[in-house]
Amino acid sequence: MKAIMIQGTASDVGKSVLCTALCRIFVNDGYRIAPFKSQNMALNSYITKDGGEIGRAQGVQAEASKIDATTDMNPILLKPTGNMVSEVILHGKPFAEMDAVSYRENFVEQVMPEVRKSLRRLEAQYDLLVLEGAGSPAEINLKSRDIANMRMAHETNASVILVADIERGGVFASIVGTLMLLDEEERARVKGIIINKFRGMEELLVSGIEWLEEYTGIQVLGVIPYFDVQIEAEDSMALSSLRLKNPQLHEFEIDVAVIRLPLISNFTDLDPLFEEPDVRVRFVSSLKDLKNPDVIILPGTKNTINDYVWLQETGLAQAILQQSRKGKNIVGICGGYQMLGETILDHQTIEGENRKYTTLGLLPIETVLVNEKQTAQVKGTNYAGQEMIGFELHLGRSTPTQPIQSFICLDDGRQDGVYTEQVMGTYLHGVFQNRLFTRDFFNKIRVKKNLEEVSIEIPSDYERREQAYEMLDYHVRKHLNMEKVYELLDDSM
Repeated sequence: MKAIMIQGTASDVGKSVLCTALCRIFVNDGYRIAPFKSQNMALNSYITKDGGEIGRAQGVQAEASKIDATTDMNPILLKPTGNMVSEVILHGKPFAEMDAVSYRENFVEQVMPEVRKSLRRLEAQYDLLVLEGAGSPAEINLKSRDIANMRMAHETNASVILVADIERGGVFASIVGTLMLLDEEERARVKGIIINKFRGMEELLVSGIEWLEEYTGIQVLGVIPYFDVQIEAEDSMALSSLRLKNPQLHEFEIDVAVIRLPLISNFTDLDPLFEEPDVRVRFVSSLKDLKNPDVIILPGTKNTINDYVWLQETGLAQAILQQSRKGKNIVGICGGYQMLGETILDHQTIEGENRKYTTLGLLPIETVLVNEKQTAQVKGTNYAGQEMIGFELHLGRSTPTQPIQSFICLDDGRQDGVYTEQVMGTYLHGVFQNRLFTRDFFNKIRVKKNLEEVSIEIPSDYERREQAYEMLDYHVRKHLNMEKVYELLDDSM
C-alpha cells in the first residue's frame, strides 16, 4: 500500500486542510484513497453512518475522498473534559476517562494492536493512505509514547512531509528546530517540506528556501498561499481564526453572540453563520462583551453542568434571561439546549454531583444525564416542514414538562427539541448546515427589524462542501510539486 504522511512543526499549521486537499487530489487522479489519524484530540466530532464517533477532520477527509468515514480512520479520539482528563473514544465508542499520565503510561501500548488492525483493514480496501500527524513530532517529553507521528510513519513505511505555518513567524527556525529534535531514523523519513499560509511575494522567500534546502538537504515541495477555504476546523485552536472570518468593514444588520463556553464542542455547527449576508458573529465569554445582540447561541459543550455553573458565575446566565425578556432570539444546541431547560438531573454523577440542577427555564424540558451516549446520523422534518439532516452526540435524555412544538420530527419517529418563535433548542448538530432553515431563521429576524428579506435560493451544504474540496484541489495542486509527491508515494511501497 502507498502511504504519505503530513506532520507539522506545531498544532494548527494546516495539517488537516492539506490532508483534505491531498485526499481530493488523489481521488480526482483516480486513486482509491483513505485518510488516517491514529490518535486525535479534538472536541469537534464526526458521526459515522454506523454511529461511531471520530475526529471531525477525518470525517471531512473521508468526504473529500468520496467515501464513507469509518472508525478505522481514527481509532482513538481523545475528548478533554477538564483538569487534564479526557474521555477516550476507542473505535467510535466511549472506552474510559483517563488522566494524561494513566493514558500515556498504561494505555498507549495496550491499544497499539487495535491501531494496527485498523491500518490492515484500510490497507485491504484502498490503494493509498494519507496519514495526518498530531501537534509536532518533536515534543521530546512525549516522544516515547507518541503514536500519532513518526511511529505511524514507520508502521506504514510512509514518506513524511513536514508543514510549517509562515503566518506565525519564525518559519525557518521552526523547521530546522523540529528536524534537529528528531533522531536520525526519523529525520530520514522527512522527504519534503511545505511552507503554508503564505501572504506576500514569493520572490522574497527564494533566498531563504535555497538556504533551507542546502542546510537540511530536504526539498521544499511548495509554498501554499493563505486560502480561506470553507473547510470545517478540527479543534478549539481554530476559534481565534473564526473571529476573523467577517471583519467589521461595515455595520452588520444582525448581531449574533455565541457564548464561548470553557468546554465548547462541535463549534463547526456555527460555520454557516459566517456566510449569512449581513450577519456578524461574535464569541462572548464575559458579561461586558454580550452587549445587545439580536441572537444568542448556546453551543455544544463537553460538560454541560460545569459550563452552566460558569455561565452563572460570570453573570451571563442572568443576562441571557434579561435578553430573552426583551424578545431576543435564543438558540441552544445539544448541551446549550439542556441549559435552556428547567432542570438537569445527574444522579449518576456523570458531570457533577448527584443532584438536580436548576437551569435557565426558557424551555419546558427536564434533562436526565445517562452514561449511554446517543450517537447517530439523523434526518427528519422540522416544525416548518423543511427537511433537516445532522447528527446526535449527547449523554442527556430530555423530556417536556408540558405540551410543546418539537423542533424536528426524526424519520425514526422520535421528536427532538423544542421550537417557539423566540427560543428554540435541539440535539441536532449541524442544524445551521441546513441552509434553507438558516436563511429562513434569519429572514424572520430581518422582518422583525424591518429589514429586507434575502432570497431563499441557496446552494445546499453538500454542494458548498463539494465546491470547497474542488477549490482546495485546484489551489494546492497549483502550488505543490505533485510530481515529487507521487515519487514519494512510489518510495513508500
